[in-house]
Parts: sequence; structure tokens; C-alpha cells
Amino acid sequence: MHIEFLLEEDSAMAALRHLMPGISPGAECRFHVYQGKKDLLDKLPGRLRGYSRWLPRDWRIVVLLDEDREDCMQLKARMEKAAQDAGLFTRTTRSPQGRFQVVNRLAIEELEAWFFGDVHALAKAYPGVPHNLSSKAKFRNPDAIKGGTWESLQRVLQKAGYYRAGMPKIETAERIAAHMDPGNNTSRSFQVFRDALSALAT
Repeated sequence: MHIEFLLEEDSAMAALRHLMPGISPGAECRFHVYQGKKDLLDKLPGRLRGYSRWLPRDWRIVVLLDEDREDCMQLKARMEKAAQDAGLFTRTTRSPQGRFQVVNRLAIEELEAWFFGDVHALAKAYPGVPHNLSSKAKFRNPDAIKGGTWESLQRVLQKAGYYRAGMPKIETAERIAAHMDPGNNTSRSFQVFRDALSALAT
């Protein structure tokens, strides 16, 4: 199985390089990073049309975007339409035989919610972060953290004594993802992503 990832930022690639062996062992992954969400969405229709002309049968395309407090239904519909217009089946639409080539997924509201979904990994990567962080009301549901998950993660790390001058997203993603257990994450958007990727092998 070969998976082409279309991503909006380098931090997503940094995290997935650590996570994919635990989600889909043996899958060959290639990452394509765009200059943000708008750049990816603008170029997505053309990119998918290109794939549709030569995509091998055992290849899949995974598009991952941050929700960023947008209407997730409208955002997902735009992603699905780009695939359908290119003549590609998605995991949602599927062919009459049940086949699909594209998986569209959203991190709600941002990739950092997935890190809050595994507080054990967060605390292991950054000793000083409380192991009971997820028991606090604000962090109990990682996908519903108010005020932005990126900003919240930066505040948590700064309170623990890290990154006083600002949190480097790529370094942070690498450090936390290296300790994450894909099978034990409380973020619902991560669970949906993980289960979709795990199913590709079957």
C-alpha cells in the first residue's frame, strides 16, 4: 500500500512520520506539504485531476486539513467535491464495488488537539507538563478546547518552562508524536483519522 498525503503544514508531516508506522504498518508514505490551507484547497482540484490519470490501483490519497473553527460540513463537502470532479471515489462515496482512492479528513480544530488527546506522550516529551492535564475540564475533550488548540498548547508548555519566546510547531510535533500511542488517543478527530488509515490495508 502506498499513501500520498496532501498536507497544509510541515508540522503535520513531522507528526505523521512518527505516527504512520503505528497506524498502518508497512505502508509506504509520501508527503506533499502546501503553503497553508488556502494553498492546498486552491490547488486540490488540479492535483486530484492529475492523480486520476495515472493513479495505481494500490495507491491512496489522504487529504488532511485543520478545521480552524470553520464549518466542518462545508469544508468536508469542498474536499469531497474536488475528488468527485476529478473522477475519484472517496471513502465516503465509494464505487459500486466499494472501492475508493481518496480519504478526506479534518483535525478539529487543529492538529494540536491530537497532542492533547495523548497527555501521556505530551508529558513524556515535555517533563513538567502535568500528567493529570486531561482531568481538567478545559482539556477533557481535546476537540472542544476553547481559544485555539495551538495557543492552548503553547500556554501549557510555557507554563511548564518551555518556549518562552514562542512554540516551534515542527519541533513540538516531532517531540510529542514520537511518544504517541495511536491506539490510545481521546481526540475523536484523531480516532476517525486513525481508523480510516488503518482500514486502508484491508
